[in-house]
Amino acid sequence: MTTTADTGAARQPGAPAAGQLLGKLELDTRLLGMVVALLAIWIGFGLLTGGVFLSARNLWNLAVQTSVVGVMACGMVLIIVTRNIDLSVGSLLGLVGMVMAFIQVEVLPPILGLGNPFIWVISLAVGLVLGALIGAFQGAWVAYAGVPAFIVTLGGLLIYRGAAWWVTDGRTVAPLDERFQLIGGGIEGSIGATWSWVVGVVAIALIVFAAVRGRAQRHRHGFPVKPMWAEVLVTGAAAALVVGFVLVMNAYTLPERTVAIGFVDRLETALEEVE
Repeated sequence: MTTTADTGAARQPGAPAAGQLLGKLELDTRLLGMVVALLAIWIGFGLLTGGVFLSARNLWNLAVQTSVVGVMACGMVLIIVTRNIDLSVGSLLGLVGMVMAFIQVEVLPPILGLGNPFIWVISLAVGLVLGALIGAFQGAWVAYAGVPAFIVTLGGLLIYRGAAWWVTDGRTVAPLDERFQLIGGGIEGSIGATWSWVVGVVAIALIVFAAVRGRAQRHRHGFPVKPMWAEVLVTGAAAALVVGFVLVMNAYTLPERTVAIGFVDRLETALEEVE
């Protein structure tokens, strides 16, 4: 017996072919729709801004600015899948950042000496430990005391935001350790074109390794596997994205004024060390 839906599908020759193609590629149609929407938004902004939006400089800034949100979102996934929420994550980020900056500018240099290579390592370790302790504290209230996560993290939002201001009294904390700045990227921190390609090659190697390992595990457990052409296409597309990202990031050149200011600062630092 043929249903109405089957008849409609049969009248659209392209629909089954497209569905079979997506099925062989094992692409999530929802994710694919989001990618298409993102491309449409980017193209639209690129046309409206005369190409400025899609320039290497703007994409560099977007990558640096959104990386923080991306890291927090990865941790937030673990909370949301447990049907909870964390409203304090932004304030906690500010507090941990301020503490790390304060330690490497005000606390450690008088003890270890200015420019000590362990300054950024210690400050980073302190930040990780502090974030873990605060997370465990809030988690204990939710898991053992039964207080809703909304209430706990709402209170944390207000407390940590005030604590971030209290640590430095609202002052700008600078200059940060040069090695520490490399973690954040941006104008003041970059690993350079060569190391960018090294990281890109490593990322591609991991993508290929994951694809090969996943295919082998499916064979081992008797699960269906994608056709080889589909495996190569998906893996190649992921590798192409990595290459494209590295090319765009390396295409951004620093403004001449920024380079000149950085040169003067390094020269003054060298003269101070000589004296």
